[in-house]
Amino acid sequence: MPRQRKTPTVKEPVRIRFKELAGGEQSIYLDIYRNGKRKYEFLKLYLVPEHDAAARELNAATLAAANAIKSRRIIELANGEAGIRNVPGQSRMPLSEWMKTYYEGCEKRGRRGNTIIKNTAHALACFAPDAMMKDIDRDFCVSLIAYLRGTYRTKEGKPLAQFTVISYLGCLRGALNEAVRAGVIAENPLNRLSPTEKVRMPESKREFLTIDEVRALVATPCAKEKVKAAFLFSCYCGLRISDIYALKWSNMGIDGGQWRISLVMRKTRTPLYLPLSKQALKWMPERGTAKEDDPIFEGLPDEQRVNLAVKAWAAKAGITKRVSYHVSRHTFATMMLTLGADLYTVSKLLGHSKVETTQIYAKIINKKKDDAVGLIDKEFADTM
Repeated sequence: MPRQRKTPTVKEPVRIRFKELAGGEQSIYLDIYRNGKRKYEFLKLYLVPEHDAAARELNAATLAAANAIKSRRIIELANGEAGIRNVPGQSRMPLSEWMKTYYEGCEKRGRRGNTIIKNTAHALACFAPDAMMKDIDRDFCVSLIAYLRGTYRTKEGKPLAQFTVISYLGCLRGALNEAVRAGVIAENPLNRLSPTEKVRMPESKREFLTIDEVRALVATPCAKEKVKAAFLFSCYCGLRISDIYALKWSNMGIDGGQWRISLVMRKTRTPLYLPLSKQALKWMPERGTAKEDDPIFEGLPDEQRVNLAVKAWAAKAGITKRVSYHVSRHTFATMMLTLGADLYTVSKLLGHSKVETTQIYAKIINKKKDDAVGLIDKEFADTM
């Protein structure tokens, strides 16, 4: 009987590969082999250790993005061999259309607080209503920053606060990063700005509450008790509101009698393993019959309403500072340092990848110490 010939295996010109990194993460890259030449393209996408459902969900989304990029590279290779030139970054898609696509994508992924995307899109439409994605370069970004800081006005006719400018630029950065991942543009031009061209929040603007002010909030009723519980929980553990919304009962675990949270932070996509103090646990809702995938702080209003409730509550407690939900994270950081925790430990509790990011809180504490010592000179000025 004649031997049957094996069907030749067709090798894929583009393959997804993984590189192990310190900390258990894996960097995803493409192995591209064509015409006897091999090159590698690192995608700046990472798989995190799958300790919980949130990490598995994140990895699935990351792999889907990597496979989409792989498919585009295969198409680009095929087009090149057929004499069809495909120049990345030359998309004639209107910027306004991409912002709409980005908004819809965030909505489908269940992301909260997407009002900022609408506001950013409105500002972009005022600045350059006919801009195409191919027009978004470094010069565009520099001009946009100048426009937002000087010319642009809100619907009420007011200039933008510096924090709002930073929020709009952060939103645009996210939209452009998504455009790079989708192959709409080749790179994010915001990443090419020099430090002097970027808008940064002054360090002194990072508001926080003192321990006595936290005690005052504990003793003061809040119109929305769920907001009070969530805010005080964050004061004792440092979680951002985006992570509070995403926090599920499956993220909770106990190890050696110590309750811990295991999650992937929404903002940085960094894994966080956070021990919880008894004070933090005190403000967690009762689980009751809640399932593993049910949110812990279920029924929490959207971020805008949360901040309004926090502001009214703080005023009722006699606190004159500008208090938003994010102040709880700053409060946790400064409280830990005030109570004697070292900078490295606080950095890990906050999920910072660099200790330098945490140093801002140490500077705030040192400034308060200097001010306190200065009170002595003021009090005894007549005796000098």
